[in-house]
Amino acid sequence: MANREELLVIRAARAGQAPAQLALGKRYLFGGAGLPKSATTALYWLDRAARQQQDEAWLLIGSHIPFEAASRAAQPASLCVWYERAFDSGVLQAGLVLAKLVLAQTGDCTSDILRKKAWMALEAVAHAGFGEAQWLMAQLIGHANGCDGTDLRALSSHSFHSSILKMPVNDNAKKIVLEWTVRAADGGVARAQYALAEYAWHAGNYDNFLRWALPLARQAIVRRQSRSFSDPSEEPVIDEASLLAHCCEVLIARGNFDPTELECFLEAAASAGDPRSCLALGLWFGRMDCNGTRLTEVRGLANYKKALRWLVAAGEQGLAEAWFATSRIYLKPEFSQRNLLDSNYYVQKAAEAGHTVAQLELGMAAWRSRRNDQSKDVEAAFWLQKAAAQGCAQAQQLIQKITDVTVCAAWAQAASKQLAYDKNRPVPFLVARLELAVIFGLSRAEALLLNVNAADCGHCLLIDIRDVHPRSKRRLILIDSNEQRQALSRIVRLFEDVDCGLKGPEGNYRQRLYRLRVLVPD
Repeated sequence: MANREELLVIRAARAGQAPAQLALGKRYLFGGAGLPKSATTALYWLDRAARQQQDEAWLLIGSHIPFEAASRAAQPASLCVWYERAFDSGVLQAGLVLAKLVLAQTGDCTSDILRKKAWMALEAVAHAGFGEAQWLMAQLIGHANGCDGTDLRALSSHSFHSSILKMPVNDNAKKIVLEWTVRAADGGVARAQYALAEYAWHAGNYDNFLRWALPLARQAIVRRQSRSFSDPSEEPVIDEASLLAHCCEVLIARGNFDPTELECFLEAAASAGDPRSCLALGLWFGRMDCNGTRLTEVRGLANYKKALRWLVAAGEQGLAEAWFATSRIYLKPEFSQRNLLDSNYYVQKAAEAGHTVAQLELGMAAWRSRRNDQSKDVEAAFWLQKAAAQGCAQAQQLIQKITDVTVCAAWAQAASKQLAYDKNRPVPFLVARLELAVIFGLSRAEALLLNVNAADCGHCLLIDIRDVHPRSKRRLILIDSNEQRQALSRIVRLFEDVDCGLKGPEGNYRQRLYRLRVLVPD
């Protein structure tokens, strides 16, 4: 609460007395016995004092009022004159604020003379060693040379940190941008350091990446451990989760790291929701790789309960390797909660997410159990086909063993040609069966007796007519092309509401064979 003396100053300042306005601005700027520090309020009174020829007022504005407070003023453009005077008087930081204020204006709010003066001021401040000015110089030069399409007004914000990644076409401009960015990074500007780390990451220069990223990662860990967060009103300076995740990836690949520090990096990145970091942290706690193999070079006992927590989190974010690693943990004899059913459950989830080894395992397991359940051969073909499509040679060999290759059915082709178009309408089912025989290479008995409704298994055609033709055998034919899939779907729709058995409208085998011989005598 303001004391009596400060109340008198406030009353005089409101009455328009310049010395009182200057004094009140100083009290709000540095804080008084009863008045809080407020850069915005201080600027208001110092601006009024400067308009009444109080030179100390604009010197104080240039020396102590930051850009953030100036940009929130009612008319920021009108404050440029004070920062210009302060810079001309030797206050270097005023030149940086002047440049930012000019950049933040749109249209014809500023003259060409003022823009040139702002550029000269920024260049002088940058050469004087101000890191923020050097970073702004790098962004301006990059923007001027087609670095990206970001609005100039965004250059003063934290979000504009990607200009270094989309380098200018001009090699000379590229060199200048990098020089200013490096100088700013050496001066401690976190956004410049992060930009260089991103640039090195995308360029594959991991030595340079670690040079800039490791200090930022360590600072992020210190902030996390001390819980000293910045002003929530500010935008985040860097993407810490991505930075930590990339650091972990490079350090693990090189194998030269401090285990305690790496674990801190992984926990921080995983806690931020990065899926790859969740996977890496789960494998780290499990002391294993994605296939469940023990990592002998990593010391310490495995903590499978912690490992499961992070592996499940990674799996829920779409990483098939995490589900497969989880299944390996449930197979380990040293794990107190070892459970084969849980292992099979997570292998299933890994296979559904596209994991090749999991698909191969499911296919092999289904094929081995076909004696107890003959429908397991269809399931085996399904998973092996998926694994083979991802380049698994073992799955490709097994799928050739399980399924039959489509062979041209010459008899069906000849029969289809002999059927005249005007005779197709009375026998649509026979025509459809002949088409099926041509596409999948079926024998005459298979074509005439196949239960079309039950034959379509999605990924393959199940040929099984042993109930009515005991000498035949059960076999699978893979559906390899879109043409086969479309033709089969069309034929299945034709038989959708039709009984394909011997009591159906097509009759028994002799009747179907007789009808075929009548229509196709040869």
